[in-house]
Amino acid sequence: MGVEEQLPAGVLLTTIEGLSGYMRKASLWPATFGLACCAIEMMTTGAPRYDAARFGMEVFRASPRQADLMIVAGRVSQKMAPVLRQIYDQMPNPKWVLAMGVCASSGGMFNNYAIVQGVDHVVPVDMYLPGCPPRPEMLLDAFLKLHEDIQSGKLGANRLVEIEANEEVALNALPSSQLKGLMR
Repeated sequence: MGVEEQLPAGVLLTTIEGLSGYMRKASLWPATFGLACCAIEMMTTGAPRYDAARFGMEVFRASPRQADLMIVAGRVSQKMAPVLRQIYDQMPNPKWVLAMGVCASSGGMFNNYAIVQGVDHVVPVDMYLPGCPPRPEMLLDAFLKLHEDIQSGKLGANRLVEIEANEEVALNALPSSQLKGLMR
């Protein structure tokens, strides 16, 4: 059953945000920012066995000016945090960040002064991927979920307001050592 049967009049109506989201989700170019063991799993995802090219992500860019998705794979040290922010600032808008692994998400087993306790204290994170290290299948699943978020995302001034609100929440977040919950 093709599109012709679904659209008998041959007319398809959509919004600019819907069409733009559809185009953007199919053309993400990730930046190579591997910091630890999670980077090996990220590289495996681009290999022929898992083939991230099926989702329009076959080219891992070395230049931040050509990338719109930053995959932070691994732990971020305090010395690396300003470099991470500089690379994020050099990426063109719209841009997305995926925190890959428990070290990038919350500092992981490295609860000390040298490791940033969550990359969301440095850049706004759109998707968290748990695991130590996460398998390539999990990264592909995160790509698909990020595609859904991108397709339903806002454009223009609405996107800027959304980004500023997310960044403000991330910068005001408590460090994981001060959080209270079921684990403490």
